[in-house]
Amino acid sequence: MNDWPEGWSDDNRGDRGDRYGRGSASARPEGARVMRQVRRGPAAPPGAGPRGGGVPRQPSYVDGRGHDGYGDPAHGGYDSGYNTGQVYGTPSGRGPAGPRAGRPAPDWRRRIKVTAITAAIVLAVTTVGTYFWADSKLNREVDLSKVIDRPEAGEGTNYLIVGSDSREGMSAEEKKKLHTGSAEGKRTDSMMILHTGGNGSTLISLPRDSNVTIPSFRGSDSGKLYQGTGRQVKLNAAYAEDGPELLVRTVEYNTGLHIDHYVEIGFAGFANIVDAVGGVEMDIPQDIKDAKSGADLEKGRQTLDGEQALAFVRTRYALAGSDLDRTKNQQKFLSALASQVATPSTVLNPFRLYPTMGAGLDSLIVDKDMGLFDLADMFWAMKGVSGGDGTSMNMPIAGNAANGNLQWDTAKMKTLVEQLKNDEKVTVSGD
Repeated sequence: MNDWPEGWSDDNRGDRGDRYGRGSASARPEGARVMRQVRRGPAAPPGAGPRGGGVPRQPSYVDGRGHDGYGDPAHGGYDSGYNTGQVYGTPSGRGPAGPRAGRPAPDWRRRIKVTAITAAIVLAVTTVGTYFWADSKLNREVDLSKVIDRPEAGEGTNYLIVGSDSREGMSAEEKKKLHTGSAEGKRTDSMMILHTGGNGSTLISLPRDSNVTIPSFRGSDSGKLYQGTGRQVKLNAAYAEDGPELLVRTVEYNTGLHIDHYVEIGFAGFANIVDAVGGVEMDIPQDIKDAKSGADLEKGRQTLDGEQALAFVRTRYALAGSDLDRTKNQQKFLSALASQVATPSTVLNPFRLYPTMGAGLDSLIVDKDMGLFDLADMFWAMKGVSGGDGTSMNMPIAGNAANGNLQWDTAKMKTLVEQLKNDEKVTVSGD
């Protein structure tokens, strides 16, 4: 009978009579060594073991008190902690000091401070980046230093805002869609003076058919001096003859008011801005149908897209007052547009703000000294006009001149200009 532990063969144990395993130098095997860490009970009695006959007695894992000696240090066992669900001897079984040993409680005040600083830095970087991006997109093409014999500047700031009928960059399909025609060159469909100052804002339309005198001027491209001859023309002819510089020179000469900044927008740019802000809500005073401008609008409150808005501000043949009524509609619309641009839904929404800025800045032509803060001041001033914090009017008209053009009321016009120069509250009214 094999009295060695199961799995041991004669080859393993060798010759039982004289040696312990093959190749052993010992005549007899050493006594079994009991390792402390694996002993499960009292030491085996003398004579027990492999040579005492039979399998060595295996100790009980449970003593008389219901505890195993293996997990009870008091009984000579090694306490691993497994019998109590503990690890490394801790009450919770999760380490020497509980589940969060060595990890202090979160410092929320510090985290909030770091988050606030990070957000401020990101906001500052974004703001600065946006500023330089927007500033680089301004088309500063008008040089007001070429304008000669200018009147002295007064209080406040005066902007000359021009809507041109330029078709530059428009495809044949766009011209057809927007009903612009295909005329070459550029003319002005609308001209306004916006005054900003301490007594609110004043928006004054200058009808394109206003009778004015072309003064002496220096050619914007040639630099040649052209002497004035007293020639009287419609105001929009000055722009057609030599562009923005001559238009500014003519307005200043005929009014005596210093123009600080020039802003111009063409057909396509105007429509793109309106579409970028998601349309502009307007209360249309009457049904309007005009084949030349493409307007087909019903009376009442509605939101105009870019195509409809352009048709609305260009319409004059369907209006009783012709150009005078058109200028009033242009004022109303530009004020409403400025209000829409300045709303939180546009300013705080980057998906609307950046397309709006991109569409507007790409299509605007301004003077060389115009900055983004000046542009923002202009928009806020127009918003103020629509909100009741300002005045909108036409240049006072006395009737028709001998040549059929609209003649300004000279007395009222002089009073108006003096009030603007001194940044006083405007008391003059226009048609």
